[in-house]
Amino acid sequence: MKFLLTLALLMLSTPAWAYLDPGTGSMLLQVILGGIAAVGVAIKLGWHKIRAALGFGKKAEPEEEHKHNVS
Repeated sequence: MKFLLTLALLMLSTPAWAYLDPGTGSMLLQVILGGIAAVGVAIKLGWHKIRAALGFGKKAEPEEEHKHNVS
């Protein structure tokens, strides 16, 4: 049923009469790459908080062992 409805909507759609020039494609590519870069920077800045929340942070060493290792 969903397939028939989708097929009917595709067959009955009207043309958009829009022109997308190369500048529009370039702008769309810049938006996508900028979004990926922004997500990457956000993850990089909060990486230690993410690791701590998931329990992958470094465990604190006992102080006694640390004192013995100092030469």
